[in-house]
Amino acid sequence: MGIYKKYFNRYKIPFIVAVICVTCEAVCDLMGPTLMARIIDMGIEKSDMDSVLHWGLIMLAVTAAGACFAVARNILASNVSQRMGADLRYDLFAKIMNFSEAGADRIESGSLITRLTNDTSQVVQFVNGIMRVFLKAPVTCIGSIVLASMLNLRLSLVIYGVVAVVAFLIAISMKLSYPRFSMLQKSMDKVNSVVQEYLIGVRLVKAFGTYDEERGRFKTANEDLMEKGIASQIIITYIAPLLNLTVGVGTVLVIYIGSRMFGSSMAGTGDISAFTIYMAQILNALLIITNVFNTFVRTKASTARIREVLDAEEDFSHMGDVKTLKGDIRFEHVSFAYPGGSGDPVLKDLSFSVKRGENLAVIGPTGSGKSTIAWLLMRFYDVDDGRILLDETDIRELDTDAVRGNVALVPQKSMLFSGTVADNIRWGNSEADDAAVRDAAKKAQADFIERMPYGFDSMLGSAGVNISGGQKQRISIARGLIKAAPILVLDDATSALDAVTEARVRQQLAAMAGKHTVVMVTQRCTTAMFADHILVLEDGVNMGYGTHEELLNTCEIYREIYRSQVESEKEA
Repeated sequence: MGIYKKYFNRYKIPFIVAVICVTCEAVCDLMGPTLMARIIDMGIEKSDMDSVLHWGLIMLAVTAAGACFAVARNILASNVSQRMGADLRYDLFAKIMNFSEAGADRIESGSLITRLTNDTSQVVQFVNGIMRVFLKAPVTCIGSIVLASMLNLRLSLVIYGVVAVVAFLIAISMKLSYPRFSMLQKSMDKVNSVVQEYLIGVRLVKAFGTYDEERGRFKTANEDLMEKGIASQIIITYIAPLLNLTVGVGTVLVIYIGSRMFGSSMAGTGDISAFTIYMAQILNALLIITNVFNTFVRTKASTARIREVLDAEEDFSHMGDVKTLKGDIRFEHVSFAYPGGSGDPVLKDLSFSVKRGENLAVIGPTGSGKSTIAWLLMRFYDVDDGRILLDETDIRELDTDAVRGNVALVPQKSMLFSGTVADNIRWGNSEADDAAVRDAAKKAQADFIERMPYGFDSMLGSAGVNISGGQKQRISIARGLIKAAPILVLDDATSALDAVTEARVRQQLAAMAGKHTVVMVTQRCTTAMFADHILVLEDGVNMGYGTHEELLNTCEIYREIYRSQVESEKEA
């Protein structure tokens, strides 16, 4: 639980006040049976109404004080636990924001959602319970045993035996419950992942009509969650009745032994009544303590999952060395394999260079490593061997934010967010005015925006579900252009555009010559052939580097691509 230390320190004073209130409330509850014994022994048995009134008023005052303490600790518990939960969720989200790509790949998004919501809620409930009832239970239990022993030591031996048996049952419950609760949380992750995957791919599911398969996947995950839920509760189902039985047997023994002792004048009527009430308090306290340990076991499982997120690998360090780059790029003998992948290098001894203001096209078959170049330029990953130089400086020696601030990425899959069209374009530059937004959209050939019901103020659904793929790509290109970064990387960003629109976008990119370095990852020869340089990849290896004319003469792979795409279209 060490990860929560800073939160407890942050709310130390209200937590301590709550603990004091809980303790005072428990003391007030403990005084009740003793005062009741006084009323019986000193008032009722002796027919002394003054004593009854005296001790009755004291008992009423103690009960009222206990109620005030209860109200105070409830208010403090709710306030502190909710604030702590809010802080914990914020810290988890901030950590997720700083995940490295390797760290993000290790924990599924569905699991992250569960940890951010369900696991955090479990911690909040535990903290709230500690401040409200969990601390009160052991105080009440120990206090009842002590006060009962002070009333009658021999009769209290029954209580010692009951507590010993209950402690044994609780230990068994904890040992058996923890692994079951861990599996329960993993099953909940799976349910979340199945639902999330369906929502993301709902159109694909409808297109292929795989409703039965999706229902089957959810049914399997849901039934597994049900089974794990039953398994996690089965221990409590068996232990709880045994606890009730143990305390019930103890109560019967107290009454039986007490009656024998009363006959021998070794115990008074008030003592037996007080013992019966103390046994009831001990029963309630032990049941609460059992719930405490069960909640603790579940919270422990949630804490382990939260710790995994907080201890996950962060993005590369931020060194504060922020500067504007010119745009020179050089790969020197770069080799790279994705962490957690097959282990086979995606790029192998790759070397090439691009000067500021030049256009580079990267072309090759599927799986040749084209997009990996874009990820490495964004420093989502670091190379395994060799180095990448930006303005003659190793990218690993530059501040991560500075690298990404100098590189604008237009990804292969256009990711838009719920909000207005203008808001989505301004993701590239939050300070851009309306004129800059319109200019970027114009360069990206996103003229359709003007025809939308509210123009640039039109709302987009989550992931841009209410516009076409080509429209998404043009908004995504506009977002990259408005950033005005020295290096612009387009990862197959025009694949959904028709030839005419793509040609117009390409003309706008050509107009940037001399000002910005453009790296275009593409599978189209018609896109690559207009670049200043073309890099041909196959299985991560540099198979050719040069202009369109040079590669037609020297690179067989490029000639094959050209023939299959361009010459075949001409013949058709």
